[in-house]
Amino acid sequence: MSDRGSFDTNVVTLTRFVLEEGRKAKGTGELTTLLNSMCTAIKAISSAVRKAGIANLYGIAGTTNVTGDQVKKLDILSNDLVINMIKSSFTSCVLVTEENEEAIIIEPESRGKYVVCFDPLDGSSNIDCLASIGTIFAIYRKSSDDEPCENDALQPGRNIVAAGYALFGSATMMVLSTGQGVNCFMLDPAIGEFILVDKDVRVKKKGNIYSLNEGYAQYFDPAVKEYLQRKKFPEDGSAPYGARYVGSMVADVHRTLVYGGIFLYPANMKSPKGKLRLLYECNPMAFIIEQAGGMATIGDMDVLDIQPVSIHQRVPVVLGSPDDVKEYINIYKKHYP
Repeated sequence: MSDRGSFDTNVVTLTRFVLEEGRKAKGTGELTTLLNSMCTAIKAISSAVRKAGIANLYGIAGTTNVTGDQVKKLDILSNDLVINMIKSSFTSCVLVTEENEEAIIIEPESRGKYVVCFDPLDGSSNIDCLASIGTIFAIYRKSSDDEPCENDALQPGRNIVAAGYALFGSATMMVLSTGQGVNCFMLDPAIGEFILVDKDVRVKKKGNIYSLNEGYAQYFDPAVKEYLQRKKFPEDGSAPYGARYVGSMVADVHRTLVYGGIFLYPANMKSPKGKLRLLYECNPMAFIIEQAGGMATIGDMDVLDIQPVSIHQRVPVVLGSPDDVKEYINIYKKHYP
């Protein structure tokens, strides 16, 4: 904005950014169309989130989803918005969503070449108290010429061609990577467009915040307990790490991206395989963190190297600043050589 209050005509919108990136890559335009469709769905979800109380969208829908979580009314609306927008873009053949037990196979007349895995409304247990929530997605190319099926989604995160998340907090932000770094876009409600506000975001080499649900401390394994002990009572005399935990993966990972530090949702005695889902939570977040110069691990291997075996597979995850994650890995290997 200039001193006279006129609109800056040089702002870079998400639509323009994606178009320019697609042109540089000399692509067919199909990924550009898909990303713009996802962007439109996120705008609609953002609008629904902002007026949920007025529109009577708070509360439980009376069902649980395939992973056992209570379904909120906004969950259903958000899921339908993303599915319908992607279907109408003619760019994908298989959709995997947290809210549907089986993969959605797109009708032949509407198919494209991409597979999309998404969590339409992450952190929905926070909806009714107005804490930050979000949308997470990962996009893959279909890996074969066979008839589309659920197996097309069972690709390691290394195959991701684009991933992102939207954060519905004090403002609506979309964080996106197409494998060329990480860029952040803020939704300007006055014009209904996402505006580029942070280009080529890099996570700090080392932070001073750890983020996990310590209510499960009695179930933690020895490696996690030792790591937390070191953060709370540093042996080198440095200041202890601060603890921050929202309980919405989007909010906690975004804070880690911006401020540095480490986010942990490890396996424990209560959830021996972890709790977060690989395809539409851990993989896209790990992809973004790695693109920003960070690391994402399950302890003995990178998250992005896991070969999925089912579409709702759960895995442990530790991600964030590289020095912080390396310290955790070293402790993990000491306990599990």
